Amino acid sequence: MFGKNIRMERIIDRRTGNAVVVPMDHGISVGPISGIIDMKSTVNAVSEGGATAVLMQKGLIPYGHRTVGHDVGLILHLSASTNIGSTSDSKVIVATVEEAIKLGADAVSIHINLGAESEPQMLSDLGKISRDCTEWGMPLLVMSYARGPTVKDQYDPDTVAHCARVATELGADLIKVSYTGNIDTFKNVIKGALAPVLIAGGPKMNSDMDILNMVHDSIEAGGKGVSIGRNIFQHKDPKAMTQAISGIVLKGMTVKEASGFLK
Repeated sequence: MFGKNIRMERIIDRRTGNAVVVPMDHGISVGPISGIIDMKSTVNAVSEGGATAVLMQKGLIPYGHRTVGHDVGLILHLSASTNIGSTSDSKVIVATVEEAIKLGADAVSIHINLGAESEPQMLSDLGKISRDCTEWGMPLLVMSYARGPTVKDQYDPDTVAHCARVATELGADLIKVSYTGNIDTFKNVIKGALAPVLIAGGPKMNSDMDILNMVHDSIEAGGKGVSIGRNIFQHKDPKAMTQAISGIVLKGMTVKEASGFLK
């Protein structure tokens, strides 16, 4: 357990216990989109902006590794699917905790979609990965969403709360869920989750202020940070956007203060 604690300190801010994670695993789902072509430049930008960790698939690690610049935690994503066919909600395991150790990762992550037809297999995979993380002292971030043919509203507060609780029940050290839209409902998500909760960034937004307000409100509700990808790495200035989000999450800035980074 002590090893897990040491590794956790590499992906969070020690002073606050909060995290600014920038996932860059989108290429396997949607292809080589802007922002994740020149990986070193993107990792440099977000690390200089104050990100506590970056997240990616195993094959990208050599392309994002730098020998200079700010330190930043590394999270290896263990699951995947593509948007080419009709099975995008069905995540399969494509890497192991042992591989993460060999690649120098500080934590691992896995994505599950509750409500998908393959939900039973994803839960089984999460259980196994959780056991391996306990065995090796590896922190586990669980991305838990409601997606599938019977899901009417993936942002419904009760549904998001259920997703968060499933992640905790199966051993998550950190949980990533969708934001429910307001502080009061998200407080209930956090209360029921028990484990620390990060919010997802969702689809690419048009307004920087919308993103910053969402981040601020999630922290006000008791959230422990963010795991935001496209709204950071596809921003016209990824470093500045990371600075603004980090200012709120790690330094307690207001939205107005944080927006000062965005010229």
